[in-house]
Amino acid sequence: MQAKVNLHLAGKEIRTGPRLSAAVLSAAIGILAPTTCRLGESLPVHAPAEGFNIRAESFRAGADIPRKFSCQGSDASPAVLWTEPPAGTQSLALIADDPDAPAGTWVHWVLYDLPSSVRRLSEAISPSEEVAGGGRQGVNDFGKLGYGGPCPPPGKAHRYFFKIYALDKRLDLKAGATKSDLERAMNGHVLAKAEVMGRYHR
Repeated sequence: MQAKVNLHLAGKEIRTGPRLSAAVLSAAIGILAPTTCRLGESLPVHAPAEGFNIRAESFRAGADIPRKFSCQGSDASPAVLWTEPPAGTQSLALIADDPDAPAGTWVHWVLYDLPSSVRRLSEAISPSEEVAGGGRQGVNDFGKLGYGGPCPPPGKAHRYFFKIYALDKRLDLKAGATKSDLERAMNGHVLAKAEVMGRYHR
């Protein structure tokens, strides 16, 4: 006679029948398995977060970024919004960069210590140290504070990734930090990550 098997997943006990089904076992492995994220530098993620997503209001994922958000236009930052971050999120950070730049990945925007309650960045964020509603801005690879729009050399379209990170702590970095500063501070504190990509060419 086979004994019942009880599983404890996410703090809840799951009672199975006489046999542990492959589906239940698979679910258990999927929940317990660690995940990592990588794009730019690899930052470990504590746990998967179902439904954590980011999108741009100003362009469709994978589509062209309008000219107004580039160096050929008004260089305004696009509006982006994201869904509910995972439980335990204490702050949010955002990095926008171009991995197709001739000299290597080019950083266009660095923000951090956004309150966990924030769900949207409006269009044309002012290039100031402090973000209205909470948060700080870092320095981009143009050497300027805040957002710097796509400005690739003529030719093939480049990809621009807007990445949002849910963190288990407030970083308390001073304004003007670089992407490298931010990634070092975030290491070991990323609960979840989401990204959206747009394209631009001249």
